[in-house]
Amino acid sequence: MVLSRASFRQDMIIVERPSGRRPDQLRDVVIERHFTRHAEGSVLISCGDTRVLCTASVEDRVPPWLRGKGAGWLTAEYGMLPRATGTRNQREASRGRQGGRTLEIQRLIGRSLRSVIDLEALGERTITLDCDVIQADGGTRTAAITGAYVALVDAVDTMIDAGRFRTSPIHGQVAAVSVGLLGSDAVVDLDYAEDFAADTDLNVVMNDALAYVEVQGTAEGHAFRRNELDQMLDLAAGGIEQLLAFQREALDA
Repeated sequence: MVLSRASFRQDMIIVERPSGRRPDQLRDVVIERHFTRHAEGSVLISCGDTRVLCTASVEDRVPPWLRGKGAGWLTAEYGMLPRATGTRNQREASRGRQGGRTLEIQRLIGRSLRSVIDLEALGERTITLDCDVIQADGGTRTAAITGAYVALVDAVDTMIDAGRFRTSPIHGQVAAVSVGLLGSDAVVDLDYAEDFAADTDLNVVMNDALAYVEVQGTAEGHAFRRNELDQMLDLAAGGIEQLLAFQREALDA
């Protein structure tokens, strides 16, 4: 299902983006549920040319440090296939260890999804969200969070249908988007060309109350000012509102 783009705010300054999109315009978003056969929940999310396969697996066990405490756990793993980018990257497994970027991203995904699930209500179970990038064109971590939420809901619904949960332990929605500064202009949902050219890049995670779960930001060119940060956060909130609606539309399909 291809989901519609946002309406344009007429008072927004026009900036020429490499993608040709308006400053507040997301890439086309496609959320395909039940994409694989075996996982309790699986989603292929496409944000423009970025594609991430998100699967949710449920196991009736918890890490050793949680045994006997009556609570569950949610964790995430993230990876990029060797030809997800323009040149082949070596598999991290063949190098014998995960890189720092991979560890940082999968921890972000885990924190983001734990913000909307009651781990005590989950019981002594572990949900693992595997997010595998099959094609990268910017925004892979934010696409992973947005897609993983839908996979998580499907996994929990599978457990409810099987009689393993009485009610859902999920108590909200979560989605994420990137924003940045191209020169002095704020834009939302950067693709690779825009990310490469941006002076500032932020990744913003919010829940369905439009409260912040996490904000990651770095000035890679000139340092950004408070008014520029406010512009980026406003764009992020507008983009995430759309993504939350896209998640609901996909889950209602």
